[in-house]
Parts: sequence; structure tokens; C-alpha cells
Amino acid sequence: MIVKRMNRGYVMKSKTKIVVLHLKELIYTGIFAVLGILFIVLLIIMFLPDKKEASRTGATPSVTYVPGIYTTSLLLNDNVLDIQVTVDEYRINDVSIVNLDEAVATMFPLIEPAFETLSMQICEQQSTDNITYSNDNKYTSMVLLNAIKASLEKAMIPATNTASATEALD
Repeated sequence: MIVKRMNRGYVMKSKTKIVVLHLKELIYTGIFAVLGILFIVLLIIMFLPDKKEASRTGATPSVTYVPGIYTTSLLLNDNVLDIQVTVDEYRINDVSIVNLDEAVATMFPLIEPAFETLSMQICEQQSTDNITYSNDNKYTSMVLLNAIKASLEKAMIPATNTASATEALD
């Protein structure tokens, strides 16, 4: 409170104020403050990019291929069936059947559905590991999967060439 004195100017008068804090209110305030901080930390953790996702998209995969189209031939009842795999440097782009004769499709009716299932899984997973197939077409799937693996082995860069290439760079 400011009081004006006649000759001396302004002088401040103060009254002592006493603040009464209840323990229950302090506890509630502390709990809400901690919950608020935890909520903010949780939001930061949720919306920052994940290290796994960043390494998945930013890092180069461990398997590298020579870009191109690679084929492996299967001989079924004197008919040739070609499995074609298209790859670029780090991805399996397409897996397809070439030269599927009507006679082969009629004699082996499980080839097309089994191959479609395998093709989708390989393109999604970018690997021939952990591929699942039904027991109804187990042997057909195994033959097709072995042909796809053979095509991918043709496309892979040999380990000795990559090791010598990295040594040459050093």
C-alpha cells in the first residue's frame, strides 16, 4: 500500500501476509505435475521416429544383388518351366513363371496357386527365409522355392568379390 506523506514524497507501507498451504493440496499438485511431465515424455517418445525404423529405411541391407533378371529352369514331364526373378541392387522386385505350358498347368494344378503365394511372401519379406506354405502343396512349394533360391543365388554378389572390393577401397 502506497501512502502519500506531505513533504517527504511517497512511502510504502507493508502488511505481512500469511499464506496457508494445506498438505493435501500440495500432494495433489505434486501428483498432477508428475503426471503432466510423464504425459509429455510419453508424447515425445511416441512421435519421435523409431531407431529401428530409421535403420530399416536409411541403412543399406546386408544382401546386395547384381541388378537384372535371373532364371532357373525346371523340367516337369519333358516340359521346361522357367522361374524368373527380377532384382535391383537391394530389392527383389518380381518373381514370376515364364513358359508355363497348358499341359504343365493341367498336369500340375497346384503350381500356379503355390507360386503366387510364394511370390507374394518373397516380395514382401525380401527374403526366402521364413516362407510358409500349406501342407496341401508342400512338395510343389518346396520345388518352386528351391528354384527361386537358385535364381537369387545367381543374382547375389559373391562374398569374396565384396571383401576384395572393400579392401581395394581401403
